[in-house]
Amino acid sequence: MAVAVTIGLQLLMPPQVVPDARLVLPALQLALLVGLVVVNPFRMDRQSAALRAGGLVLTGLVALANGWSVVLLVVDLLTGRPGSPAELLTAGGAIWLTNVLAFGLVYWELDRGGPAARAAAARDRPDFLFPQMQVPEIAGAEWEPAFVDYAYLSFTNATAFSPTDVLPLSRWAKLTMAVQAGVSLVVVVLVVARAINTLG
Repeated sequence: MAVAVTIGLQLLMPPQVVPDARLVLPALQLALLVGLVVVNPFRMDRQSAALRAGGLVLTGLVALANGWSVVLLVVDLLTGRPGSPAELLTAGGAIWLTNVLAFGLVYWELDRGGPAARAAAARDRPDFLFPQMQVPEIAGAEWEPAFVDYAYLSFTNATAFSPTDVLPLSRWAKLTMAVQAGVSLVVVVLVVARAINTLG
């Protein structure tokens, strides 16, 4: 569902903040998504190199599309291209929301080797420390994070620009959270500043 929402957001963004070949990345994402759902329609717990590669490529395409939109938005704002405050806020909001979903997918796809590896308990050291892991008597010994937990982690990181209740443990997790917070900060500061300037 998160990938479908990101595809929809990409299609709704103004033309100046999407790549020239507007439909190519969303079409590739949709094709991969459909393929993954057909092969593994329910819980992603099958360990397969092909499924893992497909999930990583899909997550990479979502992140690439959003990163491209961020660059185009920043260039657009810095070059002073005219646009109404409503257009700027709409584009910035869509990019920010896509950023939250894209990094939620990244965290979900990479933590402890991905959803299938987590289901099989293939790795005992987590990349993220959730509160439920610290107090297992509250959540139960069998608790494991689902996508909504990673989406919440992504949302709080994008709004607070830092970890809140979920701590990154591995270096890749720390660096990825830093990149997400940086992107979110740039989008929020530039879009709000430009919208206020346009209103003035």
